[in-house]
Amino acid sequence: MAMDPSIRALLQKFGLDGPPPTAAPTVEQMRAGNRQLSLAVAPSPPLAVGSVAEDTLAGVPGRVYRPDTAGPTPTVLFIHGGGWILGDLDTHDGVCRRLCRDLDAVVVSVDYRLAPEHPFPAAYDDCVGVAREVAAGIDRFGGGVLALAGDSAGGNLTAAVALALRDDGTPVAAQLLAYPATDLSGRTDFPSMTENATGYLLTADECRHDIQLYTGGDPSITADPRVSPLLAADHRGLAPAVIGVGEHDPLRDHALAYADALAAAGVPVRRHVYPGLIHGFLNYDSVSPAVDTAVTQLYAEFGDFVRSARPA
Repeated sequence: MAMDPSIRALLQKFGLDGPPPTAAPTVEQMRAGNRQLSLAVAPSPPLAVGSVAEDTLAGVPGRVYRPDTAGPTPTVLFIHGGGWILGDLDTHDGVCRRLCRDLDAVVVSVDYRLAPEHPFPAAYDDCVGVAREVAAGIDRFGGGVLALAGDSAGGNLTAAVALALRDDGTPVAAQLLAYPATDLSGRTDFPSMTENATGYLLTADECRHDIQLYTGGDPSITADPRVSPLLAADHRGLAPAVIGVGEHDPLRDHALAYADALAAAGVPVRRHVYPGLIHGFLNYDSVSPAVDTAVTQLYAEFGDFVRSARPA
């Protein structure tokens, strides 16, 4: 299926529909471009929630979104995407507001350290530290169950955090993984890395470049399940998962392989491949009816898992 016309129009508007530049942009240029695009597609005015406040958890900056609801609610720890080198609290503000509204949940967004200034394990350590503090102090947040969500590199970190919390014995109600990178080892049997190598905003070369920066160029760590959750020795006992990815995404088969691994381990999984959609689509719900439909489905199924879980 061809790319969703609304997304194609968006890429044309920002001059992102052509071939990748011959000279790779600097990290600073990539961050500026990512921020510009993310803020341009954010709903205006922002979706209303009960309150939004900056906070610091486990020494890591964050932002807490609270619904206008009395009594206990779920808490969702959200980890933003951006190839471990891009993104911040503002680039995914719209995503967090919608999660807060649609799930009637407290959402804690993590402003983890970015590569290349802070390669692995900095981002992982930040996210696990925040998750453990939120879990230990859940009454300070929603007072109900804890769930995890993330997109792209944030989906990678979310899956890794879910593994860590399982090993801690910390209950997690559900995990939402949007187009996650799940195996950074460089394996060559993911057809989507070739089929969608160029022409759909994120390129296969950019994926490899981001992995290089995140791992500090050390291939020996890519088999570590904290880096490649697909390579964990055991996926049993993980939280139920909702996994969504676009048809035209280099990481499509990363997401599907992880869904298969969880299902094989007996983990309840709902997985979706969305025709016409590309990488990063969670941010485009305000400009694409097809994305809005996909996000509505993902959040509804995630909410179903969250609501069916019992508080610890």
